[in-house]
This record gives sequence, C-alpha cells and structure tokens, in this order.
Amino acid sequence: MSQLPRQSGTRTLGPPAPDLLRAALDASREAIILCAADDDTIVLVNAAATALVPGLDPGTLQALEASTIEHGGRRLKGERRRLDDDHYAWYLRDCTDEELQAEKFRAERARTAFLDEAGRRLTASLNQRRVLRTAVELAVAHLADAAVVVLPVRRRHSEWIRLVSGGSAEEGTLRESVLSEVPGLEEALGGFPPIPSRWLDASQVPAWLLPGDAAPVGALLVTPLPGNAEPAGALILARRGAAFSDEDELLARIFAARAGAAIAAAALYRDQVDTAAILQADLLPPELPQPDGIELYGSYQAARDALSIGGDFYDVYEATPTSSDTIVVLGDVCGKGPEAAVLTGKIRQTLRALRLVEDDPEVMLSVLNRALLSSGRQHRFATMVIAAISRAEHGRLRVTLATGGHPVPLILRTDGTVEAAPIRGTLIGVVPEITVQPATVELAPGETCLLYSDGLTEARGGPTGQDQWGETRLRDALAGCRGMPGDAAVERLRQLVSDWVHGGVRDDIAMLAVRAPARTRLSLMDTGVAATSPFAIDARRGERRGRAR
Repeated sequence: MSQLPRQSGTRTLGPPAPDLLRAALDASREAIILCAADDDTIVLVNAAATALVPGLDPGTLQALEASTIEHGGRRLKGERRRLDDDHYAWYLRDCTDEELQAEKFRAERARTAFLDEAGRRLTASLNQRRVLRTAVELAVAHLADAAVVVLPVRRRHSEWIRLVSGGSAEEGTLRESVLSEVPGLEEALGGFPPIPSRWLDASQVPAWLLPGDAAPVGALLVTPLPGNAEPAGALILARRGAAFSDEDELLARIFAARAGAAIAAAALYRDQVDTAAILQADLLPPELPQPDGIELYGSYQAARDALSIGGDFYDVYEATPTSSDTIVVLGDVCGKGPEAAVLTGKIRQTLRALRLVEDDPEVMLSVLNRALLSSGRQHRFATMVIAAISRAEHGRLRVTLATGGHPVPLILRTDGTVEAAPIRGTLIGVVPEITVQPATVELAPGETCLLYSDGLTEARGGPTGQDQWGETRLRDALAGCRGMPGDAAVERLRQLVSDWVHGGVRDDIAMLAVRAPARTRLSLMDTGVAATSPFAIDARRGERRGRAR
C-alpha cells in the first residue's frame, strides 16, 4: 500500500502504522475489504467483514459487481470505491432481511392482485358453467398444475369440471360411490374444515381424477367451497412436485371462499330461473288453437322486455261436450310485472274452470266478479272482454260479446269499414253487482273482430314522444288491413305501434283477432286451383276477378 501523506493543521504527518490502520478499520461497523488494484488481491479484511463473509475469496467479490449475491445463507450487496491508484475498497452490507421483506411484500401484492382478479372474474357472470370454468382457470393459473371442482351430490351423481395446465377444460359427472376414492373429498363436500395437504397421500389419487397423460401428483389439496348456508362443492388442487406451504393453503382457502360464493350465487340464480320458467310457462299467452271454421291470431308484448309476463292476457277455451262454442277472453288486470301476472294466472284458471259449466259471456263475467271480491284482496280489479264464437250459415261466424270495463272490440268489414261492437260493462272486482250489456255480431267470410288492451291505444310516442297512439289511429290502421290474412293484420298493427313508441316506455299490449275464413281460400283449396291462378274467386260477389290469357 503506497504511503499517503496526511496534513493536520500546519503539520505534515507520515502514513499511519499498519496496526493503527487495522484498528481503525476494525472499529467500523461497516464491512470493509481492502484490495490491490493491480491483481485484486485482498489486502485487508476488517472484523465486520470477517464476521459477515467468512472464507471470502476474490471471485465472490467480483460477483458483487453484477448484483446481489448469496453467501453463507446471507444476501449481500456491495459498493466498490477507488482509494488511490493502487488500492480500492469494497463496502459490504447484509440485505437479507430487507430482501426477505421485499419478497414477502411482492408475494402479498401478487396474492392481493390474484384475489382481486378472482373476485372480479367470478362475479362477472351468473351462468354457473361459466363461473365453474373461471374457477378452475384461476386455480391453474395461480395455485396448482391441475384443478377440479366437484359439485354437491344430486340424485347420486356429482357434476365436475377439470383443467390441467396446458390443456382445455373438461366436464362430466361422477357416481356418488366413487367420491370416497379421493382423499378428503367427501369431507370437503360435507362442509368440514379442509384437511392439511401434508396429511393427504397424493399417491392414493385415483386414476380417473386426472387425464391419463398427466404427470404423477406430488402434492394434493382438497378444500371445501363454502356456499349459502350449505357447501357449494369442493376444490381439488394438484401439483406435480412442490408441496403446498401454509401460505399456499391459506391462499387456496381464501380463493375457495370467493369461488364458493360465486358458484352458490350462480346455482341459486339457475334454480330461480328454472322455477320462474316453470311458473311463467302457465302465465304466458297460450298457443292458439285453430277450431274448424275459425281463424285466431294473437300478439302479446310485456311492458318490460326483460320480463315476458305482465297484466295483459288472452286465452281460448275450445268446445266442450256440453257446448259447441269457442270462448275467447282478453283482459287487463291492475298493475304490472309479476304481481299482475299472478292475478292474471288466477283469473285464467277461474275462467277455465268456469268454462266447464258455463258458456254465456255475461254470466262468466258476473261469476268472476264475485270470485275476485271474495278473495279478500283490496284493489285487485280487471277489465275484460269475453266472446263466444259459433259457426253460422254460409261460412259466417256468430260472435256474442260481453265486456267488463274493457275497450270495445273493433270489427273490420270486407269493404274496409271499421265498427265498434255495441257493448258496455263495468269493471270486474270493484262492486258486488256489475252491469253488462252484451251484443251479438256476425262476421262474414274475410271479416275480423279485433280484441285489444288499452296498452295499444295508450302507447305514447310520435313526434313529441308523449302523444297517445289513440283509437283514431287504430281504426285507420285496421282499415288499412282490409284483405290481409289475420296474422298479417295483427303483425302490421304491432309494428305500427312499435314504430310509434320508438323504443320509449310502453304498457303491456295484447291483441287477439277473430276472423271468419275467406271463401276465396276455401274455394281455391276445394277446386285445386293454384293461388296464383288468374281465375281467383271473389268471396262476396262470386264474380271472376281475372280473365283467361
């Protein structure tokens, strides 16, 4: 080591003695290593450096220039400083605890990010299959090499979904009898606390649990999926090699809790949808029959697109052994949505039972009125029109109409004239005795009687968005349907009012068209003449409309 002159005040001092230099370096708490610049020979190691890196060699020091090194189970950082032309020094620092804390922080941040992603993706859908697929995808991406979700036993079988790293998700069912072959699975499905992974023998995993080409299982973890008051299933995690640490098991349990809640919510939603579909099936307008000599066409739109049931309804009761009449009903109950639909269902069932013993529309309305009043529920009323249809001579229909506070049906004649049926009546379910003034009208071949709810005429839209479509527009639109088949006329009216509303708020809308079949159609079918023949027959005049070419 070259001698460096030192100055103190005005006196020039010589180089310190080697013993004094060593004592000074040993007194420092910082690990210092003095090296020769020409060949990197270690000249001096102070006491702190000796304790920190025993058995140090120059190669270890060179590694410090690139990054942190590990020596003797400790992690070290070093800084090299030039002292003079012949010497440099390494100043070392033990950063083991600092690095461990940083690693723990990074791991915790990764776990938090994983759980945040899991919560976001698992709750993004209420489709159970999609939630199950998301659960195994997240588990394989962050927790294990393979993941299997097994759902609770139903009818002695369990549904499962499986994903192995690098593969695609698979689904299937398992017999209840084979669940016990997976260690800890029955306990997990029963909702018992998870069995620690170290207590599970991975070698006992049955061959059917994972695909045949999957690597042998080195570690197994089976965790319950907590649900809503009962287990939502079980999560099986498998690794090829590394065992599950306590932190891994804790993270898996937290993830399983979130996955279980999402699976349970999706299962509950599925059950509610299935139940609603079963109940709704009997509340929706029926598929209309086509009695001989009578054409029936209906249309129904609920106020809300998301809900296909509401307060408007129509129904058809065909002839019975005691009555040859076909009974048609169209009504509107108070309220909207499910509550109105429930009342609608009760009214329809009451009318269906009443139809077995009565076919007079006026009597049916009176009996229904008493039934609603006797239910004990206040403010539950309805408007309704009932039509009893029978076949008359020469292809005509005889329609007996009675209304209980409902919009009067309109009749489209063959010449395009639109008439209102001459009937009146009071609301159903309000007063003990109702007033009904029925009437009977006849429909000639090709003529239509339109029953509709007030949602059709009260639909708001137009230029201002608040104008009602109104009965005048309805009459004009119905007159424009002259000569149209019944289904085309109903569809035209539905489209016109939809254009008028133009996506705005609307009420329930129900329409039911009763049409006497046109003679033209019957004659063409009977004679075998094609519908495109120039010899089309006018239904009313019996005259030739075309001429032979």
